[in-house]
Amino acid sequence: MAKNGTNSEAYTTPLRRLLLAAVILCLLGLFFIWRIDSPRVERFRAAVIDRVLPSFDWAMAPVTATVNLARDFRSYQRIYEQNQELRRELRQMSSWKEAALQLEQENAKLRDLNNVRLDPRLTYITGVVLADSGSPFRQSLLINVGSRDGIVDGWATMDGTGLVGRVSGVGANTSRVIMLTDATSRIPATIQPSGQRALIVGDNSPAPPIDFLENPDQVRPGDRIVTSGDGDVFPPGLLIGQVAQDPGGRLRTRPAADFERLEFLRVLRDHGARRVSNPSALILPETPPTAAPTTEPDVDATTSEREN
Repeated sequence: MAKNGTNSEAYTTPLRRLLLAAVILCLLGLFFIWRIDSPRVERFRAAVIDRVLPSFDWAMAPVTATVNLARDFRSYQRIYEQNQELRRELRQMSSWKEAALQLEQENAKLRDLNNVRLDPRLTYITGVVLADSGSPFRQSLLINVGSRDGIVDGWATMDGTGLVGRVSGVGANTSRVIMLTDATSRIPATIQPSGQRALIVGDNSPAPPIDFLENPDQVRPGDRIVTSGDGDVFPPGLLIGQVAQDPGGRLRTRPAADFERLEFLRVLRDHGARRVSNPSALILPETPPTAAPTTEPDVDATTSEREN
């Protein structure tokens, strides 16, 4: 028995070595053939690929199915993660909805206690921002609503959160809006909660300065700034922004409106306000009418009449 086992091992070991050497030679040959840069070898490679690959579809089917299964599993995993995120956002929105309902009820109660009546004349129309001035010396916008929509010079414009500016120039289909950051803008404002009156003066910078404060010591950074309604140019109570302080100690305005992302503007239809026909009259005082000069009677003429 030992002799037969020794003879079988004596035959199988050289065969294994020969088979291994043949496989290595074949692989090396394929490697060198695939690395040779020659038109003939390229045609040979193309012919081999066209001949061999179609017949290997059955062999690649399990691999393709496994790859598709892994891709579907990753897709289902992403869907599961998105579903969990949506569930968290839904729970958060539910809590926000409950808080909003409570605030709405509280606001309604306070209005009822204070006997507040909202002005029904203050409606609005929304326009699309077409273009801006593109100039560092003029801060203005162009919107796609005009006189055909009933737009009037001097009406206030908002982005949904804060005041943007006023209408200055109305065409048939478009209107020009001067932003509150423009150098020609002057907005009467009230600073809350101190109730200080001030003037928001545009200077072509993102943070207009606050001038003509009654008592600056009562104003702190972070206080709210709203329109005061003085001069009947803007409706009272429109949010302008918050008080900020620059490095030099000057009080400035941090606008509530996002001037970098203005896509839509809300034009407030304030039918109760007077129209601005002469903007210079808002600053310069009216000249009092001059009295007609009194004419003194001619002494010579009176004397001659008496002599006659």
